[in-house]
Amino acid sequence: MDNALTISGLTKTYKDFVLDNVSFAVPNGAIVGLIGENGAGKSTTINAVLGLIQKEAGYVSILGNEEINGDTKEQIGVVFDGSNYPEILSPKKINRVMKNIYCSWNEQTYFRLLKQFSLPVDKQIKQFSKGMKMKLAISVAFSHHSKLLILDEATSGLDPVIRDDILDMLLDFVQNEEHSILVSSHITSDLEKIADYIVFIHEGKVVFFKPKDELMEQYGMIKCGAAQFDALDQSDIVVYRKMDYEWQVLVSNRGKMQKKYPKAMIVPATIDEIILLYVKGGK
Repeated sequence: MDNALTISGLTKTYKDFVLDNVSFAVPNGAIVGLIGENGAGKSTTINAVLGLIQKEAGYVSILGNEEINGDTKEQIGVVFDGSNYPEILSPKKINRVMKNIYCSWNEQTYFRLLKQFSLPVDKQIKQFSKGMKMKLAISVAFSHHSKLLILDEATSGLDPVIRDDILDMLLDFVQNEEHSILVSSHITSDLEKIADYIVFIHEGKVVFFKPKDELMEQYGMIKCGAAQFDALDQSDIVVYRKMDYEWQVLVSNRGKMQKKYPKAMIVPATIDEIILLYVKGGK
């Protein structure tokens, strides 16, 4: 089994939205970042993978199984954006619940993480801030020997210091090559730090699934005037965008384009800039 998660042709139709033939994989020992604007289909994809919604078509294999059985559930740690647990419970009571749910529940790890995140064990969750609820959910996900973590906006609402601590935890988690992570996030700088691969979903379709290093090291943006834009070979343009005073052109091989257009200003493109050009640009 080379992949912890394989998704092929995943399709789900709603009245005003279609998740259209989504395909990508999460290799063993890798972190895959799932990006896209609000409503692009990230959460729908995650919900379909976890069997929380019924897919219409497509194939999903999770830890080698097409069905999520009891053994598979033991090995998946899930963190959703928002409150993950009943608001009347406290972290101490959640510990009792989880001991009955997970055979592999590690009480010592759980309470160590609560202490690390400065979470009060006897306080009701309804009194927690959004960031505290997220830290609680992450503590649970790390406390039952998960092999696959699925995180939906897991760093949302956290201050930069705690966010950085969690990113370090995720990097440490995948040092074991049997561990893998799928993480959706709007904070692309987080993914630039930790992700091995990036999946970009736009309007329910996968625009690209690429190694992060390829995006960061090879992609670039030409900033030029109208005359220089007209002189570009159309086959070199991935997408472009016309601004007030310049044209911005995304290219997939920065080094090659610099040799081909020596007078052009070609700069590295961040993941944010790549997304923006795909969403707001033209071809």
